[in-house]
Formats: sequence, C-alpha cells, structure tokens
Amino acid sequence: MYLFGASGHGKVVAEIAELLQLKIAAFVDQDRSKKELLGYEVIHELLEESLEMFIAIGQNGTRKKIAEQYAAASYPLLIHPQTAISTRTIFFEGTVVMAGVSVNAGVKIGKHCIINTNASIDHDCVLEDFVHISPNAALAGDVKVGEGSHVGIGTCVIQGITIGKWCTIGAGTVVIRDVPDGATVVGNPGRIIKKAK
Repeated sequence: MYLFGASGHGKVVAEIAELLQLKIAAFVDQDRSKKELLGYEVIHELLEESLEMFIAIGQNGTRKKIAEQYAAASYPLLIHPQTAISTRTIFFEGTVVMAGVSVNAGVKIGKHCIINTNASIDHDCVLEDFVHISPNAALAGDVKVGEGSHVGIGTCVIQGITIGKWCTIGAGTVVIRDVPDGATVVGNPGRIIKKAK
C-alpha cells in the first residue's frame, strides 16, 4: 500500500496501518525535498493508477482531487484498534478512524473521511464524503454533515443539526442551528462569519 502525503497526518495514518499489520510500500509526496518518513521511502510519482493506496492528507479538497485523479486505485478502511465503534456503523472506502473515537449505532460515514482522535459521533449521524471531524469534536444524534465539511477541534453539535457541504466549523464552536453550504461558523453559540460566493 502507498500512503499519499508525507507530513504529520501521514505519520498518524502510517502508524494505524502498522497496527493493522498492513504493508506500506512507500509514501508519495510531490515535495521533492522529502526523501524519507518514519523509515519509509518517499517517492514523488506513481507509475500506475490501479494500486492500493491511502490518501493521508488532512485538507478535504486536496483529498477529493487526488481521489478523482486515482479513481482506479483501491482504498482500504483504516480503523485504529483502540476505538468504540458500533457494529451497525456503515463505512465507505478510504476513511481513517483515529484512536479514542466513539461511534454509536446507525451511523453512516462516507468515502475518504477523517474521524480524528477522541471524536464522538452519536446515533444515526450521516457524514458525506471527504468530511473531517477533528479531535475531541462531538456530534449528538441524527447530525448530518455535507461533503467536504471540516468540523474543528472541540466543536459540539446538538442533535438533529444539518451542516451543509464544504463548510468550516471553527475550533470550539457550539452549533445549535443548521449551517448552509459553504459557510464558516465560529463561537458559542455558533454564528456565520463568512459564506461561500
């Protein structure tokens, strides 16, 4: 398996892959100054597209572009062994779940998502593709998060909320109202400070 992205997020993904006893062939990174990470070689291009890889990049839009570029690749699901995840959770390919995460019954998590350290996702939540739930963020039951949205570290989202596509929820925000597509929300209670044009 190749890990696309030789930076901090790539280190965490690599260690999860190691815990799962998956063989890492190399990291892939376009930065030609990078030669090695965690004892693995860093290469700068892939010669074939139909191989097993994992996109270890935190930026949601970049992950989407790479997934589209390498649509023929196969993408594993990486779940840290130290998690509390309902057997009734539905996962899709290319998603990583970090240590300490809790996921309750009826949750659906899309492709190429990041569920980061100690995040909590309660029953019946739906996360679309390319979502990032940051460390210590908590989603109450029946929350929906649209494609590409980033829920910041320590965020709390009350039950039944819908967060639109490609939103940014700032660190420590308390979300008590639905969030439209492309909005940036901060504060307690959360307020919109910017909307996509």
